[in-house]
Amino acid sequence: MAFKDRILDKIRNRTAVVGVIGLGYVGLPFAVEKAKVGFHVIGLDYNSFRVNQINQGISYIEDVQSEELSGLVEQGLIHATSDFQSLHDMDAIVICVPTPLTKNLAPDLQYVTSVSQEIAKRIRPGQLISLESTTYPGTTEEVILPLLEASGLKVELEIFLVHSPERVDPGNTRYSTKNTNKVVGGIGPHSLEVGETFYKQTVNNVITVSSSNAAELVKVFENTFRAVNIALVNELALLCDRMGLNVWEVLDAAFTKPFGIMPFYPGPGVGGHCIPIDPHYLEWKAKEFNFNTHFIALAGEINRKMPEFVMEKTLRILKKIDKPISQVEVLVLGVSYKKDLPDYRESPALEVIRLLKETVKVQYHDPYVPSFDEHGLQMTSVSLTQEVVESADVILILTDHQVIDYEWVVQSAKQVFDTRNAVRTLSGQKENVTLL
Repeated sequence: MAFKDRILDKIRNRTAVVGVIGLGYVGLPFAVEKAKVGFHVIGLDYNSFRVNQINQGISYIEDVQSEELSGLVEQGLIHATSDFQSLHDMDAIVICVPTPLTKNLAPDLQYVTSVSQEIAKRIRPGQLISLESTTYPGTTEEVILPLLEASGLKVELEIFLVHSPERVDPGNTRYSTKNTNKVVGGIGPHSLEVGETFYKQTVNNVITVSSSNAAELVKVFENTFRAVNIALVNELALLCDRMGLNVWEVLDAAFTKPFGIMPFYPGPGVGGHCIPIDPHYLEWKAKEFNFNTHFIALAGEINRKMPEFVMEKTLRILKKIDKPISQVEVLVLGVSYKKDLPDYRESPALEVIRLLKETVKVQYHDPYVPSFDEHGLQMTSVSLTQEVVESADVILILTDHQVIDYEWVVQSAKQVFDTRNAVRTLSGQKENVTLL
């Protein structure tokens, strides 16, 4: 096992060149962590903006500070490129590319496949390839393995292949790449040994599982767990709306139980790169085994209906206004999928806005998203002025950014529809506030 011993030595003495393909919310923080412990890191991305920003030491990711990145760039520990010829120089290649869904909710592995084909063209003995992109169980073994071995090199003998699912939570100040437990599963025992050794140089705690398939299932289960529980409280919110009860009051009281329950909260839908997508990867794969994942399908159905419910409840509020519906103005606060972040991927706010714009006038304010162009919807954030707030017939809170003065908003607005319970801690009267 000369090739295995060679790469293990390089990893342990940190002379291995690390390549990270895809420099987004997963790839860039990982690249920085590797460089911080002394590895030379090559970031590879088709996006020329990202490449240029990194090479100038400027971070475009909230979880990476520009000061830290620029120091690593100046030391020559990180540089970025769009040239796939650099793959030959890498000893360990980490794939962090998107894994979206098709319109029919089927896995779209075009980026994983394309990158694997590029690697196969330039692969050499003694390299480790790790897929971190979230995907269905079997992707590493059934999709990537054959593409790599088409090069003539054999996994487990000359090259090594693992899956180690990313566990990034953007904006989380407690858990980072370094202190979040890392799961690794290999195509075989040699791959697993190399992959485990590679990640142990950077991550505090590495957990190994028996196969890449198991590692892939770990991640989709984690996000499916969240999707199902969010769907449960979203359905409770729909029921409470019918019953005239305050779902937030019910949940707050339920969560005082010190055992047997875990807090989840409703909202206008689910967003981001994980929860709206990953459970459907498992749902799709299960059909191969003649198995229907009923909970997953139902959870997805409930969560996808929430933007429509928010639109309908907004229109209910607007019907009380003595004004032609076509002249009504709605001001949306927040379009990112998560508070205090600029990420609006799969954000339910975009669907709510699209639905509302079919009937009423809509503006939005988001201090983190100055503009967006998504699915044919193009909008620019307006300033949150007294005039803008007072002129709106309804203020619709879809993302509860902490920088917004909700007390002032409530005092100045005619009506507020709060889908996030952002007004929870406000003092005084809130007769003009409707909760989800």
